[in-house]
Order: sequence, then C-alpha cells, then structure tokens
Amino acid sequence: MTASTPSRRTALSVNVNKVALVRNTRHLGIPSVTRAAQLCLAAGAQGITIHPRPDERHIRGTDVFELAALMRDWPQAEFNIEGNPTQNLMAFIREVRPHQATFVPDSEDQFTSDHGWNFPQDAERLAPLIAECRALGVRVSLFMDPVPAQMAAAQAVGADRVELYTEPYAAAWGTAEQNAQLALYAQAAQAALDAGLEVNAGHDLNRDNLAAFVSQVPGLAEVSIGHALIADALELGYAATVTAYQACIDAGMAQRP
Repeated sequence: MTASTPSRRTALSVNVNKVALVRNTRHLGIPSVTRAAQLCLAAGAQGITIHPRPDERHIRGTDVFELAALMRDWPQAEFNIEGNPTQNLMAFIREVRPHQATFVPDSEDQFTSDHGWNFPQDAERLAPLIAECRALGVRVSLFMDPVPAQMAAAQAVGADRVELYTEPYAAAWGTAEQNAQLALYAQAAQAALDAGLEVNAGHDLNRDNLAAFVSQVPGLAEVSIGHALIADALELGYAATVTAYQACIDAGMAQRP
C-alpha cells in the first residue's frame, strides 16, 4: 500500500474512548469497551482506535491489553493506539506492538486533541521515538494541522503517515468557509502524498461531513471516528451506525474525480 494507489477504499477505524468514558462513571464494567469494539468489527469496521491518556479518564491500561487480545481474533483489522509519545504511549507500543501508533502532541490535562506537531521544532524529540516504533514493526502516523508546507518535514523525520486534524473542517461545515477548508485539506493531503506519506484523518468527522471529505481529499487511507460515531450508536446501535458510516465512505468514494 503506497501513496501511488490513491483510489483504494478509505478504511474506517472506530475510536472507542467514549464507551470507556461512560463505563468509568460507575463500577459495574458496563458498557464493555471490548464488546463495543467486537460489535463494530463484526459490522465491518476496518480498525479500532484508542487514546489512553495518563489520567485514564476513559481508556485504562487494562483496556489496552484486553483490546490487543481481542484484535488477534480479527487479523484483517488494524489496531491504532494514539497519544503523546513523551507521556505513556511508548510503554504500550513496546508491549502491545499495534499496527499503528499515532503521535499526538497533547498535554496531560488537555481536554481533547486540538493541534498538530510543528516542524522543525518537534523534529529532534520525535525522530528517535519514530525510529523505535518502526524498529518494532509499528507504523507511525503524526497528527498534523492541514499545512501543506509541513508534510515533507513529517516524512523527513521518519513518519509513515500523517493524520490530518479535521476539526476546522468540521467547524466550517455548512458555512461559507466550508469549500475553502475542504480545498486546504485536499492540498495538504496531496502534499503528503507527494512527499511519500500516506494520509489519515480524524476529529469531529460525522455522517453529515464525511462523504464530502472522502470525495475531495486524495489518497485518504483511513478515517478515525469516535465521538460522533459513538453518539450515533446510542440511537442506532453499533452495527447500524458502522454501516451508516461505511455508506458515507462509499458515497464519497463514488464522487471522487
């Protein structure tokens, strides 16, 4: 799989953090994070994403290992663990060795991810951590703002992919800025492809804005969706929700130039 195959179907990775957040409000072990992941995979999701923060506000260390065990029963799907590699992420990567590690520049008390890495400022501390992941056989994706000029620097530091931070696009959806934002993401993705990177995306993508994003952003390998998808699942159920998001991806693929 390379950047020279931009027409391949975009994969859906379901972020199950919010399932853990609800579970953590009581001491009953429900809803089950592993059961949620299993149901999403059974419905056709191509991957599971988690972001185990140091304070364990949602995903706990035990979840990481239980999900890793579950994923061994789904060899066709990918396990993506994201987080700040200068905090607790690398310990999980070394032990679990997921398919993908997504490096996110969050502070320990950050409410949610809200910006990407910057180069050259972050290159020195990221390079050895990326090299370690790759030596372990783990693909590395860097969480990045949609800045075309930054993509070559992400490749130069050793990353395999970038994950484009899509909240600005989602915030512009339905406004006069929507098309301009979409064009910016398309330019950033093309710059990443030109640099030899693969392209992921995530943050506030939903059933309204996903198809347009898939249709216009070239070479989109994977979207990671959590908050909106889990919120939809409260009304529709996991299986119907995964099916609905896959339909959005298919609609976007059909509209690609």
